[in-house]
Amino acid sequence: MTNDKVKWSVLLGILAILWVVAFPAEASVCRTIKDHNICILSIKRSAKYYWRYRAAVSIDGVKRPVEVYNCRDRTRVRQDGVVVSFEPDGAGEFICSFF
Repeated sequence: MTNDKVKWSVLLGILAILWVVAFPAEASVCRTIKDHNICILSIKRSAKYYWRYRAAVSIDGVKRPVEVYNCRDRTRVRQDGVVVSFEPDGAGEFICSFF
């Protein structure tokens, strides 16, 4: 390789690293459902129970803590341990239909 090609390769590599650091990927997925803006901020699928997801969501800009969404039973487990049924057209339905 010539000196110019090496310089350009190094420069492009540095620019690529700066791009990744400066503009990290947004992990949230948002949908408007029945006049509510529902965003999945983070989500992780259970390896053992593939129908369960640990997810943090926001509804109309109000963030919820991480909760366990059970797509088989259509329930979510809040942080205090209370099991709640999915709301119609809510975050649980969105998570289970999207993933």
